[in-house]
Amino acid sequence: MNVDFINPFLSATIGVLKTMAFTEVQAGKPFLKKDKISHGDVSGIVGITGPPNGSMSLTFSKACIVQIVSNMLGETFQEVNDDIRDAVGELSNMISGTARNDLGKKGFSFKTSIPTVVSGPAHEIRHMCKAPTIAIPFKTTAGSFVVEISFENGSG
Repeated sequence: MNVDFINPFLSATIGVLKTMAFTEVQAGKPFLKKDKISHGDVSGIVGITGPPNGSMSLTFSKACIVQIVSNMLGETFQEVNDDIRDAVGELSNMISGTARNDLGKKGFSFKTSIPTVVSGPAHEIRHMCKAPTIAIPFKTTAGSFVVEISFENGSG
């Protein structure tokens, strides 16, 4: 996959979490994901239509997302509940939208679906196309999360 498709999602993730959740994040080394099992407890998945078509997912550990949403909403959360799941959907929407705008400046025109949120340990993430999935791990002081990106051929 072309790095031009990864960097907008990386910078969007860092920017959205800093702005909306007052959370500093550190990106780890991207890797090729070989299975469909999540690396966390709650995920937001967004379909992206182009061309090329693809999808993005955002998967948080429980500790990480509870702290992020507590920061966002100014309330203290302890468990993954409907408020947490709603926030994961909204974060997925904001990150994919920011990345989509950045890619638009490079001549791509994308539309996104409404995020789907899935929770539970070791849940499955099914991306919208049968292309390789690049996963970018992130760390925060409260825990970890992973952004996954998958685009059909045509992305480079």
